[in-house]
Amino acid sequence: VKMHLFFSVLLVLGFPFIMTEVVDPFSKCSEFFFKGEPPTIKGILEKSASQNNRYKLVCQRYKNKYRFATLYDRTGRIPVFSAYTYTKRQEDFKRPKIPWMIEPQVMFLIVSSTSDNSEMRDPCVNQACTEDYWNKQDLNRGHLFPQLHAADKDTAISTFTLTNIVPQKISFNDGSWNLMEKKVKNVIDSHCRDEKDSNKILAYVLTGAVPSQNELLNEKVNIPSHMWTVFCCYNSKSKKWESQAHWAKNIDESKDEHKTISEQSLENVQEFLKGEYKGEYTLFQGDCSILLNGCVILTKKLHLDIFWDFSDNDILLSVFCDGTRAGLGLSLNK
Repeated sequence: VKMHLFFSVLLVLGFPFIMTEVVDPFSKCSEFFFKGEPPTIKGILEKSASQNNRYKLVCQRYKNKYRFATLYDRTGRIPVFSAYTYTKRQEDFKRPKIPWMIEPQVMFLIVSSTSDNSEMRDPCVNQACTEDYWNKQDLNRGHLFPQLHAADKDTAISTFTLTNIVPQKISFNDGSWNLMEKKVKNVIDSHCRDEKDSNKILAYVLTGAVPSQNELLNEKVNIPSHMWTVFCCYNSKSKKWESQAHWAKNIDESKDEHKTISEQSLENVQEFLKGEYKGEYTLFQGDCSILLNGCVILTKKLHLDIFWDFSDNDILLSVFCDGTRAGLGLSLNK
């Protein structure tokens, strides 16, 4: 037993850590949730507390500051969701190039109500490890909280933890999902503000993965069937709290390079998740049900359907942007 423990400790020293906390409830990092309230997932997460020892609540802390929150599935070895606030990039930085970090409280130690009953576990039992992602299945590490949405370099670095990623099809991660993340960033920058300070950008974001029934990476890590994301913010243009959601299948897109993901309502994504989880799935505890119709045109992989109307000596240019219609009227003088 002593030799087994010594071997485990040696392995611990080989992993870079993100100094996070396994908590219950999410009260230590409630600021990442709309109105301070996490989602409700029947039988999994209710009243901000885990309902099943399979799922761990993690406040992701880096350099003595909480950066985001994660609900982690120890059996599937993937996050259920990560929650963060988008506040726009505060400094210029390049994508970090660092080793993937682990959450030591999830990986090695299960702490009960008394320290005498704490249990040391083998590495890579409760969460995925870097070697679990070595594969030939056209998969890579897909962020839930993307570093693209981080406000500063330290927060971007904190997203490179194995409790914040899932196995994602490379062509999907680099294709429609990546394009959607950029579009959401631009929509938030354009429309979302802190209700108390219109000079500040603020949105509450939840991004998650739906576990598959039996698809595993290297016989260990669940390969999600779908990925989803939704944000809620105060729309400075309409003066209302609004939301926008996206979800898609985690499938190969190498033969469909122009694929896009259309925005959906909060109600639609909750109904989708309710069907997948066979029970209540409430993302925001408060009224944020109005769909934010923000149309942002990106140049990469752009497909537009354009219609011209020459009636009454006017030209009406209608552009369909990922399912949202924007109109531009140009008057012609005779």
